[in-house]
Amino acid sequence: MTAEKKFVARQDLQRGQLARLNELLAKVLPENRFYADRWGGAPRHLKSLEQLSELPLLTKTDLRPTADATSLNLAAHHSYPVESYARWHRTSGTHGAPLNVLDTADDWRWWIETWQAVLDAAEVRPGDRAVMLFSFGPFIGFWSAYEALAARGAVVVPAGGLSTSARLQLLLDARPAVIGCTPSYALHVLAHASAMQIPLPSLGIRSLIVAGEPGGSLPSLRDRLEQGFGARVIDHAGATEVGPWGVGRPELPGLHVIEREFIAEFLQPDSNRPAAEGELSELVLTALGRYGAPAIRYRTGDLVLPRWNTDFAIPSPHDHWVWLEGGVRGRVDDMLVIRGVNIFPSSIEAIVRQFPEIGEYRLIARRRGQLDELTVELECDPATVERIGRALQAQLGLRVETLAIPAGTMTASEGKARRFVDLRSESTT
Repeated sequence: MTAEKKFVARQDLQRGQLARLNELLAKVLPENRFYADRWGGAPRHLKSLEQLSELPLLTKTDLRPTADATSLNLAAHHSYPVESYARWHRTSGTHGAPLNVLDTADDWRWWIETWQAVLDAAEVRPGDRAVMLFSFGPFIGFWSAYEALAARGAVVVPAGGLSTSARLQLLLDARPAVIGCTPSYALHVLAHASAMQIPLPSLGIRSLIVAGEPGGSLPSLRDRLEQGFGARVIDHAGATEVGPWGVGRPELPGLHVIEREFIAEFLQPDSNRPAAEGELSELVLTALGRYGAPAIRYRTGDLVLPRWNTDFAIPSPHDHWVWLEGGVRGRVDDMLVIRGVNIFPSSIEAIVRQFPEIGEYRLIARRRGQLDELTVELECDPATVERIGRALQAQLGLRVETLAIPAGTMTASEGKARRFVDLRSESTT
């Protein structure tokens, strides 16, 4: 059964956030040398959430281990000796070298409990069959999804080590109510199902939980997936460094911050100044239940459009959420300046996904002198490339080079798709 509606006043929510934040600080600071050394004279006990801004911000660069810290390449912010931890995971390395991040048994329980908000939105019930369409490497998202489903009482079917064709046969056998994968791999499955003449809507799939990359809140992509699978799309966002912080809902593209477990702040990109509602902002998160590798005021690098309207709250025992219109819009470090216009890869994807005949594509950024240049390579025929080029020019207000490449040139990824190839460091004059 799905959870009954339960909302709290925002003041009560913030009171609870403050109490939990002070509990975290009281427990972590005496043992965590990383934060003790960085914070200096910053307050150790906050009287209000407004004081949170007095604490230093945290970036992924700050988490890089020092050369003499450890031979295990562990992120620098761990509180306890290595033998105190029960879980070892690694960041994806999409932006920079991968980091190893550990969790205690208590912290891992927090991950699984927080994930239940996603399963609430997907209306996952005990006894539902759930197929996980990805291979299980050290990336934390796969494991946390699997164990959260198992804790819910679902029958979880792993699909690691199988080809896409074999996974489709597994779907025919299992007839799952729930599927988990990345948005781009879901598109790849749709293409294979069409080639194999498998009518996915006939399988009775209710919910498709997508995560690992932006796209689950993109209307054109959501429509394709919902029609192709005959299921509702539930977007989810999380990070190894922070936790499973965001969840979408079927009827409204976008993400909600799970505020019972995270304090969200919004800063103007590349500055420490607070952003206004509806302003493109960098998301900053503080995880309230993770003590072994605490993330306090972590700059996620994700660009979002925050809305405070409480009418967007959804039924959940996790109460009251900030809404991020359109989900994650892009990354701070992926911004391009093409002839004076700021462009993010997600803006390109939003236009490319208006063309259902496109499967795989990639963006290649180069720098010539002081100017950024962008090429969009697409697996399609030249006529379609011309149409996409015209759409990019009309909707972005500038001309972007588009090239047709042979089908099969790019391999579909089960994990985070690496469609943005940044060669700007290899500058030319």
